[in-house]
Amino acid sequence: MKKNTVRILGTRGVPAAHGGFETFAEHLALYLVNKGWEVIVYCQVDGEGPIFEDSWQGVKRVNIPVKTSGAAGTIIFDLKSTLHTARSKDLVLTLGYNTAIFCLIYRLRGITNLINMDGIEWHRQKWGKVAKFWFWLNDWAGSWLGNHLIADHPEIARHLESRVRAEKITTIPYGADKVTAAKLDYLEKYDLQAGKYAILIARAEPENSILEVVKAWSRTRRNAKLVVLGKYAAEHAYQQRVKAAASDEVIFLGAIYEKPVVESLRYFSMAYIHGHQVGGTNPSLVEALAAGNPVLAHDNKFNRWVAGDGAAYFANEDECAQKVTEILPVSSTLETMETASYKRHDESFTWTAVLGDYEKLLLKFL
Repeated sequence: MKKNTVRILGTRGVPAAHGGFETFAEHLALYLVNKGWEVIVYCQVDGEGPIFEDSWQGVKRVNIPVKTSGAAGTIIFDLKSTLHTARSKDLVLTLGYNTAIFCLIYRLRGITNLINMDGIEWHRQKWGKVAKFWFWLNDWAGSWLGNHLIADHPEIARHLESRVRAEKITTIPYGADKVTAAKLDYLEKYDLQAGKYAILIARAEPENSILEVVKAWSRTRRNAKLVVLGKYAAEHAYQQRVKAAASDEVIFLGAIYEKPVVESLRYFSMAYIHGHQVGGTNPSLVEALAAGNPVLAHDNKFNRWVAGDGAAYFANEDECAQKVTEILPVSSTLETMETASYKRHDESFTWTAVLGDYEKLLLKFL
């Protein structure tokens, strides 16, 4: 009997090493393999040479070498992945719409393609006019060319409803593993004490409000650290402004990709500060809820749906400073917020529920 088969495109591949979509692809691939599916994941490999196949934990991998780096390399990889996939008639799950114009190939060949439409990328401040136009164009292309669209947030679904009929959209959020214990040892390396610091994990871009948060924290002595994770380059003007605004109670640990280390840093923090202004169900925010972090988030419709009523919110630097002063010294408030975070995670963001919903949707389109 032929297995149910799906091809997953749009990430750099599995195992995950780069971010939210890769982590999701890994979880979904392993879940489906365990359910008896044949899962084929396309993986970008640095360098030159022919396409080659291998397997990882029961997942079939199609490895595509690409010598070009950056956005151009991603476009080349996506095109090669699409052309390779189009030789089959298998069901396709595309993660992200950044090169959705290539999905015309699937339409012409009668291949069913479900697209997770990710966030509204062309709203992000960091992109120039050409990049914004490219994302806007592909947002439309993905909406039209995909056989069905997946939104990871109700607000993303509403956005997509301006392009296609509502019946063409299914909302399924991101997931995270619940964290109820972690190793204290990892904190020693960074000279941190459990419950004596707050944490911020984000790309250092203006739309993530990092400058506002760092300024707010640095206004007065907090008797606690603000731990900032992410890459900060000497040649990046905004990132250097952030570092220049920081008091000696703000600690920049750089980019950390080891999952156990990040989990520990998050789990033992007194609060998670989330400044993202745009996007859907942000993975880092979901992971904070899963770790029981009290959440202080930028006040917008995306974050309010994810974090719920148990979180605290700020609209600007002044409000952020006020909330930090009001909330962090009060242990009873933090305990209440911790309980609310776990509850919100259990309600909507467990991997069991998220991956089960994906399988149900895929089965409809086999």
